[in-house]
Amino acid sequence: MTARTHADRRPLVAAAAAAVILLLASGMGYRLLAQYLDRPSDSVPLPPGTLTRGLPLQIGGWQGTEVPVEESVIEAADCNDYVSRAYVRRNEPVRLWIAYGVRARDLMPHRPEVCYPGGGWTLDDTRSVELLRGSGQPLECRLYRFSRGGFGSGEMVVLNYYIVDGQYCPDVSLLRSKAARGASGVRYMAQVQIVSSANGHVTLETAARSVRAFAADSAQAIRAVMPDAPVAGPARAVPGAANQAAAPK
Repeated sequence: MTARTHADRRPLVAAAAAAVILLLASGMGYRLLAQYLDRPSDSVPLPPGTLTRGLPLQIGGWQGTEVPVEESVIEAADCNDYVSRAYVRRNEPVRLWIAYGVRARDLMPHRPEVCYPGGGWTLDDTRSVELLRGSGQPLECRLYRFSRGGFGSGEMVVLNYYIVDGQYCPDVSLLRSKAARGASGVRYMAQVQIVSSANGHVTLETAARSVRAFAADSAQAIRAVMPDAPVAGPARAVPGAANQAAAPK
């Protein structure tokens, strides 16, 4: 092999070496991030059933019933505690799912835009919405619309938000920012999902209006069962809040 041939191969060898180093660094980076998110912190685990006992079945005009969940689903959700209920107000049914955990690395992967497509649903639309909680404070959420064809076809609307150490966030950006700032981990995080399906009696617009209305009505009750819930004070009426929460965007 000539000296020229050796020279011609040098860039390829250097590129291959760089790729290997990058691959190893990426793998090491992932492992370090996983260890970072998993290391001990001032976490606040809850005994199973705490949220279910604390969250009322009657929330405003909504009446709830417990919805059993298979143990395999709970294990897959990687949560420390949870709430699984169906609520209805007049002819507006919604499904509430709250997953509570203390390890960010367990709950971060369970996002609507990941899990529902993994279950065969197509993400048709996603947008940010801002509602008003009972205290008059804003509640930022993400609203997703999914559809599925073939057997078991249908459409549904999913509203999602997080409570991280008492702070609200529509996605996992708050958790990522905590890691980027070198925080010692989160004390707790709770993922709140409210779902309504469209069918012959419920349109997508009605389903979207229902999940938004329930999110606004239930936010204070959900916040009250978190470990660092603020001391309850006199409720402050917000003119037009109910209409704003229910109005479609």
